[in-house]
Amino acid sequence: MKHVNERFQDEKNKEVVLMCIGITSGVGRLLFGRIADYVPGVKKVYLQVLSFFFIGLMSMMIPLCSIFGALIAVCLIMGLFDGCFISIMAPIAFELVGAQDVSQAIGFLLGFMSIPMTVGPPIAGLLRDKLGSYDVAFYLAGAPPLIGGAVLCFIPWIHSKKQREISKTAGKEKMEKMVENQNSLLSSSSGVFKKESDSII
Repeated sequence: MKHVNERFQDEKNKEVVLMCIGITSGVGRLLFGRIADYVPGVKKVYLQVLSFFFIGLMSMMIPLCSIFGALIAVCLIMGLFDGCFISIMAPIAFELVGAQDVSQAIGFLLGFMSIPMTVGPPIAGLLRDKLGSYDVAFYLAGAPPLIGGAVLCFIPWIHSKKQREISKTAGKEKMEKMVENQNSLLSSSSGVFKKESDSII
């Protein structure tokens, strides 16, 4: 809001920017929550990648908006994909770690998210004091989501590779158990046969 007050001093209803983010965030949660129902398994990560990409891009576009209407449009898009990010976070954690560890995974996510959300505003204020505007702060704020989205692209591949390894080890264990059971059956049947032959003799 400080950036809006500095850049658009003549505008009266500046609070509409926050209202736009809030409304479209609610719409995004409903919309992308429904879309996620049709996306199978870990592929939901790609929705998260999409949301990170747009959140980062819109953050970087805020300083470039010289017209108030353009800023509102940017905030509408940002709010929409913020809703996507919020609604998809828990289902992705469930798909990656399973029902047993999902609460712990979400706790770690929220814990790590709190660090930049706490440290970010003071850093933005320091940059404003040094450079005279919030432009660099917005550019820097847009970079981590873009990098994070690029890293997230590898998660489905890593997860599928891990699942294949688990299924291979499980298959080997199953095969070993079957061989052991077969050997025990053979040994017990040979013992019975030996007892029967002894009794005949």
